[in-house]
Amino acid sequence: MLCGTHSENFIAQVDRKISVMGVHFRPGGGTAFFRLPAGELHNENISLDELWQGHAAQLRERLLKTSLKNRFSVLERFLMQMLLKPAPHPAVDFAVQQFQRSTLPTVRSVTDQIGFSTRHFNQLFRDQVGLTPKLFCRIQRFQQVLNLLALKNQVNWMDIVFTCGYFDQAHLIHEFRAFADCTPTEYSRRGFHPCHVELPH
Repeated sequence: MLCGTHSENFIAQVDRKISVMGVHFRPGGGTAFFRLPAGELHNENISLDELWQGHAAQLRERLLKTSLKNRFSVLERFLMQMLLKPAPHPAVDFAVQQFQRSTLPTVRSVTDQIGFSTRHFNQLFRDQVGLTPKLFCRIQRFQQVLNLLALKNQVNWMDIVFTCGYFDQAHLIHEFRAFADCTPTEYSRRGFHPCHVELPH
C-alpha cells in the first residue's frame, strides 16, 4: 500500500498480528518512484499493485523468501530498479529545508528568495510534496507540538502555544481537531507512539 501525504487522521486496525515493512520518504522523495504527482495522493491510501502493475506482489514474494536481516537490502535494490524521476526540483528542496527549521519562516519570505510566482511555486511544491506550502508549514508546526509533548511529563499548554507560534490556546485546539480529530487533552492520553492515539474499544 502507498500512503500519500496526509493532513488528516485515519484509523489503523491493529486487532490482529501482522508483519509490516515500510519506507518513510522524506518530503518530495516519493515522487521519484511513482508516475502520479504527489498532490493526487493527498490523504489517499492506494494499492501499490495499481501503481506498479504487479511489481508490488513480486516484491512481497521476494521479501517473504528472504531472512529478516536481508529484507532491507532486497527492498533497497527493488526501489532502485523502480526509480523513475530525478531528485526534487532544487527550489522545492530549498523550501522544504527552510520550512523544517525550528523557527518557521513565512511562505512569502521563502517564495521571495526563490523568485517564482506564488501560483507557480505552490503548484510545483504540491506536485512534489503532496501539500501546498501553507498546509505543509501548518503540519510542521503541529509536529513541533507533538515532539515537545513527547519530552514532557507535565504539560503547560500556554508554553506550548507560545513556543510553537500559535495565536492562542483556541488556535492550538483547532489544529488538534483538524489534524488529529481530538483535543490536546485527549491526545495527551495517547499510547506509546507520538503520532498515534489509541481509541477506546
